[in-house]
Amino acid sequence: MESESQKYWSPYAAGVALGLILLLTFVLMGRGLGASGAMMRSVTWAVDTVSPAHVDSNPYFSKYAGGDKNPLSNWLVFEVIGVFFGGLLSGMLAKRMRLQVEHGPRITDKGRLVLALTGGAIMGFGARLALGCTSGQALTGGATMAVGSWVFMLTMFAAAFGVAWFFRKQWI
Repeated sequence: MESESQKYWSPYAAGVALGLILLLTFVLMGRGLGASGAMMRSVTWAVDTVSPAHVDSNPYFSKYAGGDKNPLSNWLVFEVIGVFFGGLLSGMLAKRMRLQVEHGPRITDKGRLVLALTGGAIMGFGARLALGCTSGQALTGGATMAVGSWVFMLTMFAAAFGVAWFFRKQWI
């Protein structure tokens, strides 16, 4: 019997809620959802704190910081902060708050964390190269019916399906 604390939203209800939130961001903010811009702005802020002269002389960083510009003064930063605290609140309300590492029987906690951090770093690097992350590309671009976003999504799922074969034994 499934305990009350393990109940999750229906994926259909969650999808409708996400679609409505995406619609609201278009209406209220004039643009869709994304996350990599907040991370880039956080890194820019950190570099600006340590070496403001470097930020001022760097064409990439100087677009976002330097002088009177605050890289954290952007709605994407507040969106990601809201996602973090929303997820935290959701976990607390559902009584699913605990420190654990999810993994299959053939991999250790350390191995799982190494794979997760490596994959995250590759995705983050790719997001900066592409000037956007998968959430922005798939959700926002897909919702606006951008052909490039749909090609990206299909390619991403095909690539994930192909790569999953090599890592499947870590989960079974």
